Amino acid sequence: MSTTDSSFLRPRLLGRATVNVVVAVSVLYTLLPVLWLVLAASKNRDALFSSDLLSVGGFSPVRNLQDLFAMDGGLYSRWYLNSLLYAVLGAAVGALLSVACGYAFDKYRFQHKEKLFGLVLAAVMVPQTVLALPLYLMASEAGLVNTFWAVFIPVLFNPFGVYLGRIFSRGYVPDEVLEAARVDGAGELTTYVRVSLRMLGPGLVTVFLFQLTAIWNNFFLPMVMLSDQDLYPVSLGLYQWNSSASVSPEYYSVVIMGSLLAVLPLILAFVLLQRFWRSGLTAGAVK
Repeated sequence: MSTTDSSFLRPRLLGRATVNVVVAVSVLYTLLPVLWLVLAASKNRDALFSSDLLSVGGFSPVRNLQDLFAMDGGLYSRWYLNSLLYAVLGAAVGALLSVACGYAFDKYRFQHKEKLFGLVLAAVMVPQTVLALPLYLMASEAGLVNTFWAVFIPVLFNPFGVYLGRIFSRGYVPDEVLEAARVDGAGELTTYVRVSLRMLGPGLVTVFLFQLTAIWNNFFLPMVMLSDQDLYPVSLGLYQWNSSASVSPEYYSVVIMGSLLAVLPLILAFVLLQRFWRSGLTAGAVK
């Protein structure tokens, strides 16, 4: 190999090595908390507070599971079911609404369309914590505070999902197909349900996953809206237990085990739906 070739390859190898180091550090930074959570969830309370969490002693995952589902009369099971109901049903309905709105913005012409879509984009930048107090006042006027609907209804509307719905509609649904369906006599609703919605499947799954993650991790809105423990999601319930742990140390081990179980639905959803998610993220990338 000539000197010129070696001098040309050296920057490329150095750049590749730098990228590999950055990726390795990022993966390590992401996986270390997960590894700590798995190890801590399998330890009894004495081993949990020891200095060596990696020691082979003190393993009692089955006992921790039993304590978790027995604590406070089995409240964790109720919280888990609440979270599944809020997140799965809310994400499904919210994804359908978001994709339908995005489809309408993309395929139909109506007055002030772009201005209205600009408001949608502006709403994406508004933090959810800012909306908590107005939502609480509106729910209070409607008599919905401390009910299932106080948490469920607000999570159905996602401006970012509407934006993604328009992108997916533009990338997946050709105008020619819609025109052909209309020529065959199909109405607008029939065209959307039987033609467009099938093409929007990957985009719908992508919006669903984003919605599922956001609703499952939702904390501030339930904290503002709910006072009945039977309506708590997992995030708020574990927070309450963690606050009680300073007075009652037996809560520490169940909080950690509960936190480990709380991440499993998200992991399962991404593993099962990742094929559709990956294809959905490429919508509009290639014409």
